[in-house]
Amino acid sequence: MTTTLVLSVIGDDRAGLVKALADVIEQGGGNWERSHLSELAGKFAGIVVVTVPTDRADDLRSSLEPLQGLLDVAVHDGAVVEAAEGVQEVRVELLGNDQPGIVGRVSGVLAQHGLSVAELVSTTRDAPMAGGRLFEAIAVATVPADADLDALQADLEQLATEMMVDLTLSPHDDDAD
Repeated sequence: MTTTLVLSVIGDDRAGLVKALADVIEQGGGNWERSHLSELAGKFAGIVVVTVPTDRADDLRSSLEPLQGLLDVAVHDGAVVEAAEGVQEVRVELLGNDQPGIVGRVSGVLAQHGLSVAELVSTTRDAPMAGGRLFEAIAVATVPADADLDALQADLEQLATEMMVDLTLSPHDDDAD
């Protein structure tokens, strides 16, 4: 029997953080399954899914405590979620002048149509020639079987017009990432 743990980590960015975490997971009998880790604004943060033999899970939890100070680690019980057959994902891409509320407005339209955001990556950068800042985001969202993608497309197009941004909706292709 194995237990799935989800670790959320954050700390001041510096060399060796991933190595320190990986060593503790390995020494605790865990197996690093999946992760999303990133440096943002001088902080290193992310989430890691670890499996560990059930009888060693408490030991692994305890062995992560000494990382405090280097990395703040929160351990959560995870669940193994099997991908439902026929589940569809869409990719939403946005580019436009940076403005407060972009993420909230776009995610609101997705939620209104029952979509769940599986992944979101965003950044700001200087706008070439025009000045100001551009906001760019790429989201992958899970589509429920009863979703009306035409209505979603229409609502996203209306929102894009209101916010004066480029917003596209397309099928998600795992190989394109």
